[in-house]
Amino acid sequence: MFLARRLDTSRTRAATLIATGGVQVGGRAQRASYLAQPGDSLVIEVPVPPGRFVTPETIPLAIVYEDAALLVVDKAAGMVVHPAPGHWSGTLVNALVGREPAAGSTDAEPPRAGIVHRLDKDTSGLLLVAKTERAHRLLTAALAARRVRRRYAALAWGHLREEQRTVDAPIGRDPRDRKRMAIVPAGRPARTDLVRLARYDAVELLRAQLHTGRTHQIRVHLASIGHPVVGDDTYAGGGARGDVGLPPRRHFLHAAWLVLEHPLTGETLDFRSPLPPDLRASLARVAGADAALDSGTDELTQLGFYAT
Repeated sequence: MFLARRLDTSRTRAATLIATGGVQVGGRAQRASYLAQPGDSLVIEVPVPPGRFVTPETIPLAIVYEDAALLVVDKAAGMVVHPAPGHWSGTLVNALVGREPAAGSTDAEPPRAGIVHRLDKDTSGLLLVAKTERAHRLLTAALAARRVRRRYAALAWGHLREEQRTVDAPIGRDPRDRKRMAIVPAGRPARTDLVRLARYDAVELLRAQLHTGRTHQIRVHLASIGHPVVGDDTYAGGGARGDVGLPPRRHFLHAAWLVLEHPLTGETLDFRSPLPPDLRASLARVAGADAALDSGTDELTQLGFYAT
């Protein structure tokens, strides 16, 4: 699209600008299908983004990588990513804005580019943030083209029949509860690859690789095959959390591995996050005397999580 190229923005954003009357050709609004002609005079008005301002907050973040284009955060469980009703403060976006607050202002707008993909509140691990609009556009395209590899460690109830399994089922809003997601025929395509890393009495440690990025995807897919994530209040009832040593409001899901090409240099970036202390303690508890793990080294490495 001509306008998207000239503004160096996405087609979606350009189409929205046209649809809302922000673009005029020769003093008249035109449809997005209009073909610009030599000599056309375009007037473009970009409105101030609506919405709530985000208060900068000084919140410690575990930054595992940062340059001029992007940064990678190792998010703690319990932190909400985006401000929303009930969570206007204490979010990852509040923390990011707080790292470079607007000069002379008590409030600041969210970063222009921002979060490339999300993690649920009670999921810990690696999360990718773009620092420029160009980087955001390129990283979003790479994510859609499945050139960003995201692998999660998940403890699931029960035992899979196979060592490896793929769940390919569409996900959408649960028609009976709009706060939940579900497998629905009219949902968006979703695929998760599962590999068993270790089998214990009542649970298994799995490696889950996302091929799509739907809301609650791993949690919904595992619940749909009868093996919900341990500690998941929404899809597993959160039952027996004490039996596996998990604290309240914590499920065993950790974004442990992120591999991508740098959007500007093409360099391969490989980031790995060991299990945080609460999940390490839970894994040690379920493994018990049968565990042949060296507590002094990374459990995921020992169990082959990072094997290609």
